[in-house]
Amino acid sequence: MENISLLLSEALAPYQASLGAAGVNGERQVTLRNAAGAIVIERVYLAAQLCDKRQLTDVVDGLHRDLMVAEGRIEPCVIAAMRHAAQTNAFAAVRSFV
Repeated sequence: MENISLLLSEALAPYQASLGAAGVNGERQVTLRNAAGAIVIERVYLAAQLCDKRQLTDVVDGLHRDLMVAEGRIEPCVIAAMRHAAQTNAFAAVRSFV
């Protein structure tokens, strides 16, 4: 898991990522700190999410999104609108294919 912490820190630079101790069901807390050492984000993930390459990519993408919200660079309503637009486009593509 130490490698996971290093990968997260590298992917989320300049933030420092650290993993908490494993919980009862193997879940781990991921903490992101800024350069001053203040906690910016804390999230809990299943061990499987951190060990599988595809799921780890999703974790990093989610943390990037959460950082943008925490930094005030994007509003949560914008994320909801983007998701809605993506779902609408996917549905339209399926309908035109059929």
